[in-house]
Amino acid sequence: MNPIPDTTTSAGNGGNFDPGQAAALLDQTTQQARRKFEPCPPWLLVLRAVGVLVALGAVWLSVRGQHPYQHPTAAVIPVVVTFGVLNLIATVTVARRATAGVSGRTRPHWAEITVMVVLWFALFAVMGALAGSGVSDAFRYGIYPVAVPLIVVGLAWAGITAIRADWRGCGTGLAVAVVGAVAVAAGPAGGWAVAGVGLCAVLLGRAAITWRQSA
Repeated sequence: MNPIPDTTTSAGNGGNFDPGQAAALLDQTTQQARRKFEPCPPWLLVLRAVGVLVALGAVWLSVRGQHPYQHPTAAVIPVVVTFGVLNLIATVTVARRATAGVSGRTRPHWAEITVMVVLWFALFAVMGALAGSGVSDAFRYGIYPVAVPLIVVGLAWAGITAIRADWRGCGTGLAVAVVGAVAVAAGPAGGWAVAGVGLCAVLLGRAAITWRQSA
């Protein structure tokens, strides 16, 4: 018959395993789990912050001297598309690894994903409809593409994460919506710069908070 192990001794030196050591071990294990299952780790957020600053900064450089405002030049399209594709691949890959086998509030549900996908498709559909609506180039190629998606998607994400009691995600969504509102006030050309700097700041702030909570 095997003897019952003594839970008051540690496996290392046979000394007392006091509550302080148990709390420290639990805290260390919790931090390791957070780093492992964080769908948006700090390093990815930092890369996204730099990428969005470069992409939107390139657009701003192409439109800042336009009077009256017309549209971003075709030269910046490869920059924006490349950032979008790389960001999507990195985000999906990391999130899939982090949430594999995870259920509950920490993982987005299919309904939430569906809502966000439908929103993005609707935003692009409206953007296409604006082409023949007679609205000004300043709104069609400036204010709408840079500001409206940030406001709509930011508020939607804030609502979704608030339902899941994910207050960090809710705060991020609200911050993105605020960046979009400021971009509207900055005008069609200045809005690109505001969006680039603002989103970069939001992502870096999110990275700092995530790093501190998992450190």
